[in-house]
Amino acid sequence: MKRPNLLFLFSDQHTQRVAGCYGDRAASTPNLDALAAQGVLFDNVYCPSPLCVPSRMAMLTERHPYEQECWTNDDYLRSDAPTWLHAAGAAGYRPVLAGRLHAMGPDQLHGYAERTVGDHSPNWGGVPRHDLGVLERANDPWRESLTRSGVGQSAYQVKDAETTASACEFLRAHAARRRAGSDEPFCLTVGYLLPHPPYVAWREDYARFEGRVPPPRHDAPSSPPHPWELWWRGDRNIADVDAADTLRALTAYYALVHRLDAMIGEVMKTLAAEGLDEDTFVVYTTDHGDQLGERGLWWKHTLFEDSVRVPAILRWPGMLPSGERRAQVANLIDVAATMRDALGAPALPTGRGRSLLGVARDAHGAWIDETFSEHCTDIVPAWTGGRAIQHRMVRRGRHKLIYYHGDAPQLYDLRDDPHERRDLATSPAHAALRDDLVARVLDGWNPEAIATRIRERRRDKDVLDAWARNVHPADAYRWTLTPELNRLDPVPA
Repeated sequence: MKRPNLLFLFSDQHTQRVAGCYGDRAASTPNLDALAAQGVLFDNVYCPSPLCVPSRMAMLTERHPYEQECWTNDDYLRSDAPTWLHAAGAAGYRPVLAGRLHAMGPDQLHGYAERTVGDHSPNWGGVPRHDLGVLERANDPWRESLTRSGVGQSAYQVKDAETTASACEFLRAHAARRRAGSDEPFCLTVGYLLPHPPYVAWREDYARFEGRVPPPRHDAPSSPPHPWELWWRGDRNIADVDAADTLRALTAYYALVHRLDAMIGEVMKTLAAEGLDEDTFVVYTTDHGDQLGERGLWWKHTLFEDSVRVPAILRWPGMLPSGERRAQVANLIDVAATMRDALGAPALPTGRGRSLLGVARDAHGAWIDETFSEHCTDIVPAWTGGRAIQHRMVRRGRHKLIYYHGDAPQLYDLRDDPHERRDLATSPAHAALRDDLVARVLDGWNPEAIATRIRERRRDKDVLDAWARNVHPADAYRWTLTPELNRLDPVPA
């Protein structure tokens, strides 16, 4: 059998529901919709963590954060941790990455043989971060991300445009080699930043959605609010967000998703124009979602559905059906295992990923409907409010339990309550289920041990941070972000 090409399209912070193929009538995502129409769309895929680095490093290694020990955005994945890219290389591929990886430390490849464009942020902790100019703090969980939203430009959009151009150039060069007689397949990841905040979009994109984006379905927590949820809203100063700020940020987010879709369209158009589309397995997903005002929450950092459930589309002409959906409960680590499986690459010895190819081909194939996501921090990032947490969720079948170490759990029936408005954790009728799922969350996952390990790693990182501040190590694969690339324009009257 001829070895397939792989095109992996990986975005940042794309909440699943904001896409036409997932039923959002306000969204404009014709290219993702076409991809879904030509392939298999998964409804219940979850991220390993609702934070960039731990989610991405978990996907690379096919191991959950507590196993690969990256929980925060300044954690370093060890260089000898095998990834699905190493496995692809072992199978004879030469993995290439255009754009975002978001790995910390000296290893900026983690199995990739080549990178183009690179990351916008430093490879090291302890050194000055990238300067967003007028959009400073608008990319992180601060109130400024809502007040500094609307029309303009973030450097993230500029970088993604360069990533798209680089990916298209790679495809054209590969096609030229193939016409010259090469039969080597490609393995290309296109790493996008969009639609990650700042919630700022080009004027033409913003205008497309102005007045068309609905407000959040539920703009307040369910009653009574969970103590941690109530604290988080208060600490992040989002308990009383102005309706105008909400709609402006939402409109910009929809515009960013549309721009992401347009860039994906450019890559897919090039793939087809170069005669490569029939031989290529295409995968689209993202690292986590965004609350977008639901429950009165924004950004990620929660284990509610808008934050942890992600879009996932698989398209493989002649190998997978077209226009079908799957309800299986899965994880990004399973998506990684699926790509590795499609390439005929060896299994990762400690990987937890399960290939989705079987159920993609047959909706009734064997599968265990269970997965996990975790969110653990220390107190160092200012946005944590000085509060370290150990949270983990399990989704099993129709039910989902969120475990908060030191606080009461939450239990939801997602079939009857998809928006998580009715907490069943205190219901006597659900006590046995609650206790069973709490035990499942804690099976092999020790929150106290994790807190201790995070503190130990922080002491190590303190030394590395001081070293980086004094030595000024060079960044590898760094895209130059300048403050001038960011602007905030008046919103049209």
